[in-house]
Amino acid sequence: MNGIDYFVMALYALMIVMTTLWAMRKVGNTKDFFAAGGKMPWWLSGISHHMSGYSAAVFVAYAAVAYKYGLTIYFWWAFPISIAVFIGSVIFAPRWARLRIHMNIESPMEYLATRYNVPTQQILAWSGVFLKTFDVGAKWAAIAIIINVFTGLDPLVGIAISGVLCLFYTVLGGLWADACNDFGQFIVQFIAAIVMVIAVAFHLGGFSNLLTIWDRLPAGHTDIVAGPYSMGFILAYFVIYTLSYNGGTWNLAQRFIASPRGKDARKAALLSSVLYLVWPLILFYPMWAAPLLFPDIADPSQSYSIMAMNLLPNGLIGLVLVAMFTHTLSMTSSDSNAITAVVTRDILPVLLPKRFGQGQSSLLVARVTVVLFILTTLLIAVNASRFGGVLSLLIVWFGGLVGPISIPMLLGLLPWFRKCGPAAAITSWAAGVSAFFLVKFVVPDMSTAQIVAIPVLLSLAVFVIGGLLRRRPVSAEVDVLLNALNQDQAEDLPAPKVAAAYQSESR
Repeated sequence: MNGIDYFVMALYALMIVMTTLWAMRKVGNTKDFFAAGGKMPWWLSGISHHMSGYSAAVFVAYAAVAYKYGLTIYFWWAFPISIAVFIGSVIFAPRWARLRIHMNIESPMEYLATRYNVPTQQILAWSGVFLKTFDVGAKWAAIAIIINVFTGLDPLVGIAISGVLCLFYTVLGGLWADACNDFGQFIVQFIAAIVMVIAVAFHLGGFSNLLTIWDRLPAGHTDIVAGPYSMGFILAYFVIYTLSYNGGTWNLAQRFIASPRGKDARKAALLSSVLYLVWPLILFYPMWAAPLLFPDIADPSQSYSIMAMNLLPNGLIGLVLVAMFTHTLSMTSSDSNAITAVVTRDILPVLLPKRFGQGQSSLLVARVTVVLFILTTLLIAVNASRFGGVLSLLIVWFGGLVGPISIPMLLGLLPWFRKCGPAAAITSWAAGVSAFFLVKFVVPDMSTAQIVAIPVLLSLAVFVIGGLLRRRPVSAEVDVLLNALNQDQAEDLPAPKVAAAYQSESR
C-alpha cells in the first residue's frame, strides 16, 4: 500500500464522521438510539440487515473455506440464509415491528418479561450478552488479520483502530448512525467487489474465462457437500440461520423493530433475502478462482487479501481494504447497539430497580454501556487464539449456543407455541447449553455438524414438548399479546391507542 491507498481510507473515515454527525441530530432519547424512533425506511432497514449479517470474517475464515473446498461455502452459508430470511419475512419480521407498536419496546428481549416472566428474561438476556461478547471479539480478530496483511501493522494496532472508529459512531449516533453507515458501506463494498471480479477476469485472460474456472479447479471444488461440511451440517445451519437472522441475533431483530409497520419490516426482510441470494455469488467469485491464480498459499485465510495486494493497483487496494473493514464495523457496531439495549432495558432495571425500574435509562447510561461492551470485546479479540481461532468462535461456539438462546425468544412470538411457558423456555435453554458443552468438551470424536446440530435440535424438542405437557391455562395477557402480533389492522392506529387497547384488554 502507498499514499493513495491511505488517502482512500481517510476519505472513508471522513464519510463515517460526517454520517455520524448527521445521525446525532436524530437521536434525542433512547428510543431513537436503540430503535431509530420506529421510523427507519424499509430499504435502509433491508440493506442494514444484510450488511449487519456478516463481517470481515467472510474475507478471512470463509475465504479459507472457499479456497480449500470451493462452492460449498455458498450452499452452507449464503443460500440457506436467503431462504431463512425469506421465511422470516412472512413469520417473524412483521411481528417485531408490531411488538414495538404494541409494547413500546426498544430491546428484542424486553417483551419476554410479559411473554414468560422476569427470571426467563434474565437468563436469556445474560447468556445472550455472554455469547455475543465472544462473537464480536472474533470479528475484531478477523479484521486485525486483514489489516496486518495489507499494511503490516501489528494485529493489536489493527484491533485498536477498528475499536476506536466503532466506538465513535456507535456511541454518538446509535442505530441511525449504524444503518446510514451500513448503506454507505454497501456502496463501497459493491464497487470494491466489482473491481475484484474485473481484476480476476483480466488475470485469467478475459471475462469468458470466468465461466470456465470450474473445469480447472481442484477436484471437489464444485461439490455442494465437501470436506467437513456435510449435508447434516448444512441442514443444522439452516435451522440456526432461521433462528439467528430472523431475530435470534439481536442486532438483526432491531432492524425490524425500527420499521414503522409490519409491512415495512416484511419488505426489509425480502430485500435482505434477495441480497443474500445474489450478492455472495459476486463476492465469492474471486475466492473460488484463487487456487488457479495462487495455488500454494500457506494460510488460506489470507487468500482474499493476498489476491487484492497482487492483482490491484494502488488506490484500489485501499478501496478493497475499506470494503472488508466496513463489514466488521457494520456488524460489530450494530451488535454493540443491540447488546446495550438489552443491558439498559432488561438487565439494569432488575439489578438496580430503584434507579432503572421505571424505564429511566438515559442516553448517558446507554453510551457508557456501549463503551464498556466494545472494550470487553477488544480484549476477547486479543486472545482469540485461546478459543480455537476465528473460525471456531464463529462457527462452533456461536452456532452451538445461539439456538438454545433464541428458540424461546423467537418461537415465543408465534401463536402456535402459546402453551410454551416459562418452564418450557428455561428447560429448553438449559438442555441446549448443557448439550453443547457435553458434545464440545466431553464426548469424544464429535463432528462439527454434531456439535452444532445437537444443542439446537434438543433445545427445540424440549421447548415444543414442554408446551404440549403444560396443563395450566395461558394467561389472558399472553393471549392478548400473541393475538395482537398476528394482526395487521392495528398497525393503522396511532401507537398510543394501540397501547391503551392492549392494556385495557389485558386487565
